[in-house]
This record gives sequence, structure tokens and C-alpha cells, in this order.
Amino acid sequence: MKPIRILVVDNESIVRDGMVAILSFQKDLKVVAEGEDGLQAIALAKQSKPDVVLLDIQMPKLNGLEAIPKIKEVAPSSNILVLTAFAESDQVYQAVKSGALGFLLKDATRAQLLQAIYDVAAGKASIQPEIAMKVIHEINHPAELMYTADPLTPRELETLKLIARGLSNQEIAETLTVHERTVAKYVSSILEKLHLANRTQAALYAVREGLAEPKK
Repeated sequence: MKPIRILVVDNESIVRDGMVAILSFQKDLKVVAEGEDGLQAIALAKQSKPDVVLLDIQMPKLNGLEAIPKIKEVAPSSNILVLTAFAESDQVYQAVKSGALGFLLKDATRAQLLQAIYDVAAGKASIQPEIAMKVIHEINHPAELMYTADPLTPRELETLKLIARGLSNQEIAETLTVHERTVAKYVSSILEKLHLANRTQAALYAVREGLAEPKK
């Protein structure tokens, strides 16, 4: 059997090197390319057509959530396994909605990483149990999502869409060309108007209302 061809993309070189080292001991796995940001991920996926893309979320130039649909455009047969240090439910929703098959925390064991790669390569969904439980909890304990008499301003609506794409306040500020403190005010106003408790609930609201389309 041919080895599973893998593209590893992470902006932290020590993390990337560690994953490559782990994979190098498996005869049925082969790292065909490495990248450090979302733009490289797209270019390398188009060039190498890997079976599996190991993709970080928080990266410069283009984050992982934004890169996923673009990778699927240039390499539709490549299956994506998202790796992240901190997983929020909204990130899982958006990653899966954009085309990822797997979601794994960076503190996963070697065995969990390898099994996730094999599953994703075979076209099977693979979500780490701890992450799946967080998503299930959000589904079983949803916020009271309701429209308000005080509608969101255009800027607040833009901010809500960017929250749903997994962007941090700093990234939103850069996208909207405003100060990070201004974004914090937008977020606070969104939560108050929509009667939500936190950013995760705001992102889930956006996904459920069809506001979470990835940037093209």
C-alpha cells in the first residue's frame, strides 16, 4: 500500500518539527510538505495534493478556518485534520462546516494523533472526545437566542460574522481597521443585545442564523 501523504502546517516551528518527527517513524505515513501560515497551506496543498492536511488554526496572514475552504477548492481530495491549542465550540462548528473532517487538540497523545490521521485519510470524521463533549454541552444547553428590539449596527454585524469565523479581537480589529478596544465594545454590545453570555454563544448564534460564511 502507498503511504498516506501528509501536509503539516503550523506557524510554530517547534510544534511542526515535533509532528514531523513523530510521523517519520511510521512507515505508512509520509510528510510531503511543511508550511507556516494559511497562504502557504493553500499553495502547498495545490502543489502536493496530500491525502491529509494537518492544519493549525491560529496562524499569520490567513488563519486555519479561513484556509480550509480554499484548500478544499484547490485540493478537493485532500482531507483536513485541524490541530489547535484551545478549541472553542464555534471553531469546531466552523471548521466542520468549511470542510474539515477532524479536530484535535495539540495536547493529544501520539496514539490519538496517529489514529486521527488514519481516520481522516479514510474519509472518517475524527473529533477528540474532549472537544465533542464541549460541542454536545453547547447543543444541550443553548443560550436563549432571540432577536432584539435594539438591532445590531452594521459594524456589530460585521464583528459577529468575524467572531463566527474564529477571529480574535486583534484579528477583527485588523480586518475592520479599527482599534482593538473598539472591537471589545462591539463584542460587549452584541452580547448585551442578543442576550448571550459569551463569544462561543455569539458564534453559535451566527452559525445558526446563516451569518458565518467563510471569507472568499
